[in-house]
Amino acid sequence: MKTVSQIDELRQIIKAWHQQGLTVAFVPTMGNLHAGHISLVTEAHKHADKVVASIFVNPMQFGANEDIDSYPRTLADDQKKLTEANTDLLFTPTAEIIYPKGLDKQSYVEVPNVSEGYCGESRPGHFRGVATVVCKLFNLVQPDVACFGLKDYQQVQVIQTMVEDLSMPIKIIPVATAREASGLALSSRNGYLTDEEKKIAPALSQNIQWLAEQLKHNNDFIGLAKKAASFIDNAGLKTDYIHICHASTLQPASEDDHELVILAAAHCGKARLIDNLQVTL
Repeated sequence: MKTVSQIDELRQIIKAWHQQGLTVAFVPTMGNLHAGHISLVTEAHKHADKVVASIFVNPMQFGANEDIDSYPRTLADDQKKLTEANTDLLFTPTAEIIYPKGLDKQSYVEVPNVSEGYCGESRPGHFRGVATVVCKLFNLVQPDVACFGLKDYQQVQVIQTMVEDLSMPIKIIPVATAREASGLALSSRNGYLTDEEKKIAPALSQNIQWLAEQLKHNNDFIGLAKKAASFIDNAGLKTDYIHICHASTLQPASEDDHELVILAAAHCGKARLIDNLQVTL
């Protein structure tokens, strides 16, 4: 695996691949990699000749009081994991390379509707930052396909919508959420959890599963979501939100909808956990 941080070097390598008729898959990350990230690389190998990963802690998607300064940076360990997963190229730009004019003067991408509500409401400006950096990385890497984890379900919908709306010739491949044995979705932020918090954190996924079972014979979406939120809070977490939505539009579910998704977020100590589950009625 080769690691580059400069745009010109990245483009030269990818241009040479394209001239050879090779296809390119892309896995953008913020580093501190875990088994979920590596599953994206494994999936990417199934769809293209070459796999490019990026590590960039994107300042545009962090809010004023969020954890960008403390976000774990583990480049050497990440490089080892990506090398073992047969990644061909790693792109590690700095904020100065991605945003040479600074954030205040940077053009941005806004994806309406699917980016509103849920994490978009809890973290204002977050999805503008996600869409902008992913659009820029897509322009730099020029991939044929790109893999994103379904743990960030709303993010996948935002990226998919952006690609469709801006006519990007890129296939987005959603990859199933990787979980610990307890059911807790793998996340770089799980490292913030204490041993005691790790014992209660799975209550989020457990109550989403409970909610999915209830939906098979009860369409009181609002009442069920409130009950699940109370269960989550009683387990020792603090619910940010839990909603039952249409799986594609992310609008609140109606009785006529058959393809649903449960979206949830909760705070556990210093960590903000997110999870989801798709449900077909």
